[in-house]
Parts: sequence; structure tokens; C-alpha cells
Amino acid sequence: MVNRVTTATIIGLNAHKVDVEIDTTHALPAISIVGLPDAAVNEARDRVRSAIRNSGLTFPSGRVIVNLAPADLKKEGSNFDLPIAVGIQLEEEVITQEAVKTYGFIGELSLDGGIRKVNGVLPLVMGLKEFGIKNVIVPKDNAKEAALVGGINVYGAEFLSEVIAHFTDTPLEQTKVDITKYLQEGFEQDYIYDFKDVKGQQKAKKALEIAAAGGHNMLMFGSPGSGKTLMAKCLPSILPPLELSEALELTKIYSICGMLSEEEPLVKLRPFRPVHHTASPVGIIGGGTNPKPGEITLAHRGVLFLDEMVEFPRNVLEVLRQPLEDGEVAISRAKTSIKYPAKFILLGAMNPCPCGYLGDKQKQCTCSEFQIQRYLAKLSGPLLDRIDLQIEVPRLTSDELLNHKEQEESSAQIRERVIKARKIQTERYKNDGILTNSELTPKLVKKYCQIDKSAEEMFRIAIVKYQLSGRRYDRTLKLARTIADLDGSEIITQTHLMQALQYRMFNQNCK
Repeated sequence: MVNRVTTATIIGLNAHKVDVEIDTTHALPAISIVGLPDAAVNEARDRVRSAIRNSGLTFPSGRVIVNLAPADLKKEGSNFDLPIAVGIQLEEEVITQEAVKTYGFIGELSLDGGIRKVNGVLPLVMGLKEFGIKNVIVPKDNAKEAALVGGINVYGAEFLSEVIAHFTDTPLEQTKVDITKYLQEGFEQDYIYDFKDVKGQQKAKKALEIAAAGGHNMLMFGSPGSGKTLMAKCLPSILPPLELSEALELTKIYSICGMLSEEEPLVKLRPFRPVHHTASPVGIIGGGTNPKPGEITLAHRGVLFLDEMVEFPRNVLEVLRQPLEDGEVAISRAKTSIKYPAKFILLGAMNPCPCGYLGDKQKQCTCSEFQIQRYLAKLSGPLLDRIDLQIEVPRLTSDELLNHKEQEESSAQIRERVIKARKIQTERYKNDGILTNSELTPKLVKKYCQIDKSAEEMFRIAIVKYQLSGRRYDRTLKLARTIADLDGSEIITQTHLMQALQYRMFNQNCK
């Protein structure tokens, strides 16, 4: 008789149901696994045999055939160990098929019968719930993570023997977590970098506030030591708390990458991912032989920080263009195509020229015109079109550096305004499937970014003067919409529009 156990596998960020079918035949003792298993799944044969015997359980004396259905779906990872072992115990009639029909099983086995932690438990359990599974048994180290999925009973086990005993005499204890409490605890923390410690640079601080409020991309350029990197490190301290849907989406990504701890099963804070300029396109975008998320996906709903942006190879910067436009990245291979989410704030910092002192009021630039143009040409027009805020960060004066009397505004004060603006956007777009102004489509821009007659006349002049492209036109309106939200205004006025235009002057300021 063929017995079946339910589990799942991950392709991209999505789980796919897998039926583990077990049959035994009268032949020489062996385990055969079919159904497109990778090397880790094939190696389960020896792990499962040793784990069963060292747990004091019986192992079939004949040939065991394991089929992972559907057979045309590639199976990767070690999370098939536990369902295979449970299926073999079904064949040995230690437990019954009826007992496990509402259960899903996930876990890697050690040779002594222990159950080890695996990656991707959250999306796997989410998938099993969608497939109609009511209960799931996972490694104990993954139990809190799995329990983040409501509507399914989660049981954590340390040993294979405990799993078998769950169906015979000693039920496992159900794991429960308060996901709302986790999120609240994560947001209430002290940040190492705070805007109250940043002297001057009021325009750059305001731009960062706008970027945080609307999810806009930003580029800072200025002399070395003017505070660009410090302000970038302060940005996480003014980002709004994660919505529950955002936290779960991020946790899925970090779970698949094996970046969650047992103590912190939920991603509580928006990610801030600083990337070194030696990173490869695959490291930034994701991919590989077995595609995995890259830095832009790890920065989803957070910030991707490129310090010394022009030092990145041109091909690395250019691969960012499509994700910045679409909010996702598609990785295509011969047999599959995978999409990863990538709705992040791109924050770049750079010097205005190779020596760093172009436009500096205190130090002379030593670069030639040709060197400056070649340096700036590393940032293409299409890429700059996708960066909403382009801010010059000048060197601080001696008075600003020595000023100890004036109290700078703290991150907590700025964050209150950002949260208020985000709440306005959440309410406005609750039926549109987006969360921030930066995600507005051209259709939604027409709906929500209406301007009055005087602002339209001024905008007409600006379009000609600054040669605004269609994309830049839309992005300017989105930026003005965020500025109006921070101002508490339902209408985009001429003042809001003028301010938005002033934040996109990179080419003019670098001439």
C-alpha cells in the first residue's frame, strides 16, 4: 500500500505543495528517491535511515521507494527528511494514514534522530495553510517563526521520536506567538544615529524626511566630510514602523535566506542595506545557479544605501533601472523565471568630481573639465530620472561646526511627521493596492496629483526649461504629493510643486 505525507518546497518566494509517496517492495534493502530531487534531497536516504534506527524505530527490510510529487517540480533543500521518515513509519504501521492526513511536515534530520532548523519555514507554512493543511510539525527552533502564520496549528519538535509519539500517546505542545506584540517591541528602540547629532544641513534633512514619508529615491552629492554618510545612517531612525503585511513579506525573504534567529522570528524594523562598491550584479539583483534574493530584495520596504555611488561599475548601476521602475526583479533561467519584490528607497552618496571639491567654497577643485564629465557620466540619464531627490550637501561653515547652543531637531520629532504622512497615504490608497506615493502608477497620478491653474502654468514653464521627460514629470508630481502630505494639504499647490522641482537639480548644480 502506498502512503502519503504532505510537505512543500519553495520556488522564488512561493511554496508549492509536495506529496511524499512511500512504497516498499520485496527486494534488497535500499532507499530510492525520485521526483527531481537535488543533491541535498538525495542525501536524505542515509540521514533518514540512521535517524529512524537511532530513534528506536523500525526500518523496512525491503526496498523503499520515495516519490516526490509532482515529479516535474524541482525539489531542493533538506526539509524533506522529516516527511520521508514519517512516511516510512506509515509503511511500518507505527502510525496511521488517517492520523496524518491534516498534517504537514517540515524538517531536517540529524543522524541521532534530532530535528534541525531549516530555511524558509514561514513561506512553507503559509503555503501549506493555503493548501488546506490544518496542522504542521516543524523543528522546534523554527516553531515561533511558523506560528506567525495564523489559522494553522503549529507544533515544534526536537526529535523524530517526539513526532511519532505525538500521534500515539504524548501530543506535542502547540506554539503560539503574539505577532502584534513582536512588532511593537521592535519599533520601541534607541537608534545609534540620530538627526539631533547632525549639525546644519537643513535642506538635506528635509529631503530625507520627504524620502522617508513617500518612499522616494534620493542622491546626495557634496564635498568629502560634509555629512552625507552620517545622514544616511540616520535615515532608519525616521522610517515609519512596518505594517503587518510588510513585516510578514520581509520575514519570508529573510527566512528563505536563512537570516532569521530563533529569538527574533519576525523582521520588526525596515531594513537598511549598505552595499560596498565591489558588489557584483548578481549580488545586487539576485540570481545564481539556484536563484536567491539579492540586496535589492533584502532592502524591500527599506533602504538600499550606495556610498560613493559613482565608484560602482556602470553595469551594476544600470541593472537597478528596471527594479526601480517596477518594484520587482525578474530572474530568468532556462527552466524557470522567478520574481522577487524590490520596493526599496535607493539612497546614494557621491562626491561632485574625482577630487571631491567641485563647487566647494573653501577648497579649490583640481579636476579638468574632461575628468569631471567622465566622472559624472557614470550616472546615466535614465538612472537619474528614477531618483526623485537630488541634493547638494555643502561643507559646513566654522560657525555651524562650533555652534553648541542651537538644539537640532531629533529623529523622534521628524519620525512623527513621517508617520502622519504615511497614515494619510495608507488611508488614501487602501483600495488601490499600494502604500506610498512613490508607487503611484500613471493612472493614479492623474487621479491623486491634481494641481491648480497657477501651478499648471508654472509647471509648463519648468517642463520646457528643465527638459523634463515623461517619467520625470510623473515623479515630480509624486514628490509634490508627498510634500503636500507632510504639509497636511489635500491640494498640491504651486509652493509644493516648486519645492519638488528644486529637489531635482543634480545636473545644474554639478556644472
